Amino acid sequence: MTFTVLSAEFMHETNTFNRNLTDYDAFMERFGYFGADAIRELGDANTGLAGFCDAERKYGWKHIHVLSTAAEPAGYVTRDAFDRLGGAIVAAAAKHKDSLDGIALALHGAMVTDFCEDGEGELLERLRQVVGPDLPIAITLDPHANVTPKMCALANIIVSYKTYPHIDMRERARQAGDILERTMKGEIRPRTLRAHRPMLDEANSGRTDVGPMIERMAKAVAYEKEPGVFAVSINAGFGNADIWDVGPTVLVTYEGNEVPHRAFAEGLADDIWEKRFEVINSFMTVEEAAAVAKTYKRQNGPIIIADYADNPGGGGYGDSTNLLKAMLDAGIADAAYGPMVDPEAARQLHKHKVGERVRLSLGGKTDPRFGGAPLDVEGELKLVSDGSYVGDGPMVGKLRLSFGPTAVLKVGGIDILVVTEPAQMLDLQQFRAFGIDPAAKTVVALKSMQHFRAAFEPIAGKVIVCDSGALCTTYLERLPYRNVPRPIFPLDRDMRL
Repeated sequence: MTFTVLSAEFMHETNTFNRNLTDYDAFMERFGYFGADAIRELGDANTGLAGFCDAERKYGWKHIHVLSTAAEPAGYVTRDAFDRLGGAIVAAAAKHKDSLDGIALALHGAMVTDFCEDGEGELLERLRQVVGPDLPIAITLDPHANVTPKMCALANIIVSYKTYPHIDMRERARQAGDILERTMKGEIRPRTLRAHRPMLDEANSGRTDVGPMIERMAKAVAYEKEPGVFAVSINAGFGNADIWDVGPTVLVTYEGNEVPHRAFAEGLADDIWEKRFEVINSFMTVEEAAAVAKTYKRQNGPIIIADYADNPGGGGYGDSTNLLKAMLDAGIADAAYGPMVDPEAARQLHKHKVGERVRLSLGGKTDPRFGGAPLDVEGELKLVSDGSYVGDGPMVGKLRLSFGPTAVLKVGGIDILVVTEPAQMLDLQQFRAFGIDPAAKTVVALKSMQHFRAAFEPIAGKVIVCDSGALCTTYLERLPYRNVPRPIFPLDRDMRL
């Protein structure tokens, strides 16, 4: 029997402290493809759609793909954007509902709109109103999802990525497709349970390259081989969302007796809670990071300085100046820095010719309280570009992406990548496409929390991390939470369960 499956990708990680709303254009500017165009662009890359396409070929599905879109993490998703994009998915489900056997969605799990806290739950509810309670729905999630009870009630199958940096999006979507196929055949009747702890996020934001998440993931994979178990998902949560259902969760997609599966999930959740003080990273101040970089003697590669706090991949503005100022004050040379998200500066630089000396105000324009005020700098314009690049690393390999109008300004001994559109550094081509070879530098400063490691650790002689005080600061108590349930860790560090 040939099954008909409707699919879509609709992803956003919403930092509710970011003042910039995420509108329809924000989705289209990063990437927005519809139907066959999406399959052509994303169907053979590390994407959820590629995994669904793998399942289509494996099982001979009739595949109806609606759209693929994701906006860079920022503030609330607007109702207009949600209604136009989520509405297109719901409209397609309504159009084909009489022939549909299943739905497969690649979501993030931390979307917050300007009219509700649970964007994914809202989408699933609208779909259920159209297709009814019995049609199987499978979803994939980023492990930084804030998974709500509503999401678990409305999706039969939930599969989260098992890696951070995320290099298994395609694999997890393929897994979700395998479970969906068995469900459509009537072999299984899966549902998903949820265990949760009162924390903003897991102590190390879900790192899977080191630390306790390695053992947790090994247990999850082993438990998926148990009878009646189809997927185990460990979600670190996303603490920059000021919502009620924030925090780490453990999910088991299963059938049969809930009791043993509930006990397993609660045991993993207990481990997350019990290790809440065991932070792996040692976060330097920007001055400390600059001092280390100043004395670094290059041997096997550059020293990589990762500014966790100004991570555009977590909703940071990307225009923090504190680390750059510290590097300039220290007189660091043979260095690269990026990105500095400053559309105004990028436009100004595009008015000049390569080789000219340019003086301008750089960075710190969005909200100087988080990460520092604008810097008055003067340097040589090394390059101007439309900002386009094609990734070649493990996360975004083969994907065509863009920073928007981009320039490289050399100030002192630092090549500064000045961009228009925010994006965290997770691929070497984000430097190389603009004439900067990070592997040849002595110092590379970049804005990313963890994803940079997939591409940059292999070229690094040393990696250090710092907190510039920007919007994704690791000191969450500095953020103005109003909606999270209290008590909650780490805002209430002495709380007990």
